[in-house]
Amino acid sequence: MSTEIRVPTLGESVTEATIGQWFKKVGDTIAADEPIVELETDKVTIEVPAPAAGVLEAIAAQPGDTVDVGALLGAIGAGSGEAAAAPSSQDSSSAPEPSADNPVNVNPEPIPQPRTASDRAPAPSAQKMINEKGLNADNIAGSGKAGQVLKEDVLSALAKPAAAPAEAKPAAEAKAPAAPRAPVAADDAEREERVKMTRLRQTIARRLKDAQNTAAMLTTFNEVDMKPVMDLRSSYKELFEKKHGVKLGFMGFFTKAVVHALKEIPAVNAEIDGDDLIYKQYAHIGVAVGTDKGLVVPVVRNADQMSIAEIEKEIGNLGKKARDGQLSMADMQGGTFTISNGGVYGSLMSTPILNAPQSGILGMHKIQERPVVVGGEIVIRPMMYLALSYDHRIVDGKEAVTFLVRVKESLEAPERLVLDL
Repeated sequence: MSTEIRVPTLGESVTEATIGQWFKKVGDTIAADEPIVELETDKVTIEVPAPAAGVLEAIAAQPGDTVDVGALLGAIGAGSGEAAAAPSSQDSSSAPEPSADNPVNVNPEPIPQPRTASDRAPAPSAQKMINEKGLNADNIAGSGKAGQVLKEDVLSALAKPAAAPAEAKPAAEAKAPAAPRAPVAADDAEREERVKMTRLRQTIARRLKDAQNTAAMLTTFNEVDMKPVMDLRSSYKELFEKKHGVKLGFMGFFTKAVVHALKEIPAVNAEIDGDDLIYKQYAHIGVAVGTDKGLVVPVVRNADQMSIAEIEKEIGNLGKKARDGQLSMADMQGGTFTISNGGVYGSLMSTPILNAPQSGILGMHKIQERPVVVGGEIVIRPMMYLALSYDHRIVDGKEAVTFLVRVKESLEAPERLVLDL
């Protein structure tokens, strides 16, 4: 008897994924709970474990295919010795034909996931936007509990204006074509490689462009003398690691400095919802992490209630999960402010893009020794440029500059972080 492999629940707001890669091929022996296939969603990459031990009999979805939650991915047959392999598009030349002993359908249709109308009214913020834009809630797919339409569902619907009249248009006109690419010389074309964007990369591109189109984004700069923090690290790094089991890095200091500044300038920790401003009485700090599949932003939750040691431990855990592709949806959601450290790649200056709907993002950069004037004398100090990009619709220039100055003051006198000053 075969055991089906299906797309698991991917998160409350995620309904589909793209097949990344299969770790096994038809005929391979599989252990229970062994990772068998990789799925790419809008936010994270996850590995689907084998629901049972046995032999991979069939693969129903190939790399690059888009599949819904619950869709059939393949099948596992009993047995550990002989490969009861079924045909698949990966190896159709050598696989046996289906028979009474091998009845698995190797190209089954994914089980459709019909959307049923929700009995729940749209969320208040969503309903307000629906009324303002003259939309019909029945035409918007809800991603909330019991199919409730949320604000992000309305924004998604507004971002795809061509979808509404799709039924009345030919299929070729249902989706507006992208701007045509300029002609390329034949010799150059032969030396090009066309690769389909991953689902994660598509989402990164869309969200960054949406942030530019929506927010009144502005960046202000300052610089910080990193010598006090570096001296503190040098004095206590061994004792810190021995006691807390984690290295004392810069991110703990920066995160702590940010949450102190957020308490004084709450607008930087707020967001716009229609005509309302939502001020957060908590600080969930997103920490941008570069991976080989793109930028992800796991969240250190309640960072305002954590010590520097606790922050360092959590950042270390999230960073490892990001690099190993093990981040969950919960790890990625709910951030109120983001810190991006381009300095680890050598960046000296940048203007980071907001992580919508957040109103602020802090860019850290490379520490570089430069001549500066201290007490009327020119000295060499390890300096870092800081950049704060913010949504000018909610954060005034004075607030943005004051926020960045507070971060600078905390880092140049780190005892302020300990004394809560």
